[in-house]
Amino acid sequence: MERTRAAAFFDLDKTILATSSAFAFAKPFYRGGLIRRSDVIRSAYAQFVFLAGGADHEQMEAMRHYMSELVRGWDVAKVREIVSETLDEIITPVIYEEALALIDAHHAAGRDVIIISSSGTEVVEPIGERLGVDIAVGSQLMVENGCYTGEILFYAYGENKAQALRDLAVERDYDLTISYAYTDSITDLPMLEAVGFPHATNPDDELREMAEERGWPIDDFKRPVHMKSGLPKVERKQAVAAAGASAALGAVALGVAWYARHRRN
Repeated sequence: MERTRAAAFFDLDKTILATSSAFAFAKPFYRGGLIRRSDVIRSAYAQFVFLAGGADHEQMEAMRHYMSELVRGWDVAKVREIVSETLDEIITPVIYEEALALIDAHHAAGRDVIIISSSGTEVVEPIGERLGVDIAVGSQLMVENGCYTGEILFYAYGENKAQALRDLAVERDYDLTISYAYTDSITDLPMLEAVGFPHATNPDDELREMAEERGWPIDDFKRPVHMKSGLPKVERKQAVAAAGASAALGAVALGVAWYARHRRN
């Protein structure tokens, strides 16, 4: 069957957000008793390094190991509660206006909008719901008895991001040759190569050079804004998202089903 639907796939950190979502919640987690002061300092430094120059493969692997050790034993319900209570404080003031406009434009063109981020699903899904995207996929951690074990079931990074993109294309009948992808990091090159319209967005040096060589569009976003005072269309979408809880639940359910299949495979 010929596929005619298209989608727009977005990375999250430095693409939609002018921050690192993985480390942005360090202070709320500290206030909630989940991490120590030394972890807050380390997270702040890691975020500075990431925002200043991006993260290469070695740094991403180090981040995976650090986060895996850090969250072992955390209560999942407590994490979700903290994220929910502090989302407006931490995330909504640092969303790129240009990214909001792109999300709205893709929806207006009839394309699904999908976030695929290496941050944990407990962070990515609430952000995705707030932005009004159709699906939000993040890294998935193993949970036993309501707590994280420290094992990472699915790390949404590198080739894994591209595989998630391809799996969603099969499930949702997307034609990737007419779909879009936006990301800042050379580590997401497989994700960009999987679609017909790749965009290097706030790219690190390696990705910028690659995009210039291949003639890919380069998007440099400059204007992080508080979403509540952002574009009128985005405010409309926020209201629609709040009213359409069933649609948000459907997106989350799809993500959970994808994780389950990935685990079985």
